[in-house]
Amino acid sequence: MKRALSDSPGISARGVTVTYRNGHTALRDASLSIPTGTLAALLGINGSGKSTLFKAIMGFVPLTEGDISLMGVPTRTALRQNQVAYVPQSEDVDWHFPVLAEDVVMMGRYGHMGMLRIPRKADHDAVAAALDRVGMSDFRHRQIGELSGGQKKRIFLARAIAQGGKIVLLDEPFTGIDLNTERQLISLLQQMRDEGCTLLVSTHNLSTVNSFCDYTVLVKGTVLACGPTADIFTASNLSRAFDGILHPLMSNDVVHRGEDPLPLKEKR
Repeated sequence: MKRALSDSPGISARGVTVTYRNGHTALRDASLSIPTGTLAALLGINGSGKSTLFKAIMGFVPLTEGDISLMGVPTRTALRQNQVAYVPQSEDVDWHFPVLAEDVVMMGRYGHMGMLRIPRKADHDAVAAALDRVGMSDFRHRQIGELSGGQKKRIFLARAIAQGGKIVLLDEPFTGIDLNTERQLISLLQQMRDEGCTLLVSTHNLSTVNSFCDYTVLVKGTVLACGPTADIFTASNLSRAFDGILHPLMSNDVVHRGEDPLPLKEKR
């Protein structure tokens, strides 16, 4: 049964083009609309523009053309209001930097503090609650670099939870973790969605998308398709997005063609 989706805009992009200083256009005329309270998958091959789209939403790169709004307001406004949380790829983090797990989570509260960044009781309470929610309270005084891959993912998700933002971007959160941890993270993401968060998850694991994502966004230099997963997660759409190379990305070799399952080995 399809999950009812909100009519309110969560993440909206219209005609977004991003061209870097070296002249490379990583994203061209990309448009999408993801409703509030939606768990969406962002899919595409390496170099397709997924990371650039994340950077554009976060305001890390300037837009050459187009505009992005979050919860109906410009990106800058949403960022000033601490409404946007980001869970980075493991490769983007310096794990050798000496910092405690709870201090990483406290970083999510910086936008709620003054210039001196002195935590108040509300900040400590938010950090404690976030650590408890992801099951990492007992590891709060461990160095972040000492934790396992799955534990690190939990800590960064706790940082996003402590921040309290309603837009959450997750870049490859399931890479390098075991199946049990993946299931636990998915359950947490679904809970956050049910609490009103809009989540955009970049992933290469296509085999789980159909089971936990309400929306799917396919990217290949632009947004090829965006909509309910039941409509977008089809053999023809995925073939366009992944240049027809799907078998290595799927564990069950089944996607959807309209409403009916279609084995990928079947050519039509």
